[in-house]
Amino acid sequence: MRKAALPLLLSAALAGCSFEPHYQRPTPPVPQGWPVGDSYLRQSEAALPSVSYRDIFRDPKLQAIIEEALANNRDLRIAAANVASAVAQYHVQRAQLFPQVGAEANAGVTGAHEPTTSIVNTGTGGTGTGGTGLAIVNSPGGFSTTRNYSVDVGVTSFELDLFGRVRSLSHSALDQYFATEAAARATRLTMVGQIATAYFQLAADNSLLAVARDTAANAEHAVTLTNERLVGGVSSRIDLREAQTILDQAKSDVASQTSLVAQDRNALQLLVGAPIADDLIPASIESIDTMVSELPAGLSSTVLLRRPDVVQAEYQLRAANARIGAARAAFFPTISLTGLLGLASNTLAGLFTGNAFNFHAGGSASVPIFDGGANRGNLAFARAQQQLFLAQYEQVIQTAFREVSDALARRGTIEAQVAAQNDLVDHSRDAYNLSEERYRIGIDEFLNTLVAQRTLYTSEQSLIRTRLARATNLADLYQTLGGDALIEAGAGQNQAPTPIGPAPAAASRP
Repeated sequence: MRKAALPLLLSAALAGCSFEPHYQRPTPPVPQGWPVGDSYLRQSEAALPSVSYRDIFRDPKLQAIIEEALANNRDLRIAAANVASAVAQYHVQRAQLFPQVGAEANAGVTGAHEPTTSIVNTGTGGTGTGGTGLAIVNSPGGFSTTRNYSVDVGVTSFELDLFGRVRSLSHSALDQYFATEAAARATRLTMVGQIATAYFQLAADNSLLAVARDTAANAEHAVTLTNERLVGGVSSRIDLREAQTILDQAKSDVASQTSLVAQDRNALQLLVGAPIADDLIPASIESIDTMVSELPAGLSSTVLLRRPDVVQAEYQLRAANARIGAARAAFFPTISLTGLLGLASNTLAGLFTGNAFNFHAGGSASVPIFDGGANRGNLAFARAQQQLFLAQYEQVIQTAFREVSDALARRGTIEAQVAAQNDLVDHSRDAYNLSEERYRIGIDEFLNTLVAQRTLYTSEQSLIRTRLARATNLADLYQTLGGDALIEAGAGQNQAPTPIGPAPAAASRP
């Protein structure tokens, strides 16, 4: 009977009921499709394809920088440590589903000094006619020892999880691990987007530095020409001073852009977590124009559910849902079992004989009668937390929808803006060349040349910034749509840590 009862009790513990609310994924609180209109990119794809950052950012220099960052970035190391911590916490929580079995061996020696007591005949007579005299005599005696040996194997306070409290806490820990792992993937995705943006900014500032230097060289030439005409009595001093203003502005921009290039490199190195070789620095924004590919957005907004931050928020919601089950189970009795099997003997040789065997088995049950409202408060707190994480999950989806919509709106107009800026630069350069020639031969005043030169300088700067906006917009789309959420090193969102003991039932996991 006893042998048959133990497996039944263990089966009851592992197959008990659960008070977890049935989880159903909330309906995303956003429209099914992206915004449409003149400002938005028109799409024909049915879904976002599976892409790698190498498919989007095809510049070999940028790819090398991203790969180095994946190995050295400190944010990624922090995220990896958080994942390892979550796995360990899951293992600790899951271990409570199983009996804790321990073994113990003891050996001891007890010594004591024991005096000897004896009765002695004194040989003297007593009162009356005669007799024998007796006396109690204590002698020093000797030193005695007692040896004890024991071996015990036992189960200490194994809780029968009849109402699913421990399993609910285990489910919560597992979902929390999944959330932490998704947060690590979100960190990797953000890092790739930040590195691409910083790389493009460095390239654009290098282009702006080159334009400032070219403008300074042209302004130097204009100052020389104007000064020669002033000496020859053809031009006025005001023409010389106006020419010098362009030169001074260009020199100031050269100094400013030189600082910005150095700061951009420092920012990129911080993201990478290691020094960047000189041959990996982009020469200009023009050199990477063809190194960034288009990333289709897809028609359905459900693509947002693959974003790591959305996955993280959903698993946090699932963990909160499981904790409601644990809080509900706390209202019901808690049953614990203890058991001990052992051998004990005064001699080592007799330790493994049948007479040395002993055992102890017991159980305890506790029922909450009055707790001052603690259990009700814990249940109310668990339900409030579930509502909190539900609101956060919906907010993350809404934020993601807004970010993608903004990126699509920019993507829908950026190509037309780049084309217009290219035309503006071409026409400004032609106007500057014509006005300079007319000034040289004395047809126009220098003011026309000055205005044309400033227009050209400003239009070249605007074109560079527009090209930067186009490249950055693609990086934003890659990041906001979830992009390559795994990035080789990442684990799948449904990959559980290696558990200690049987895995959870498939129906209870996502």
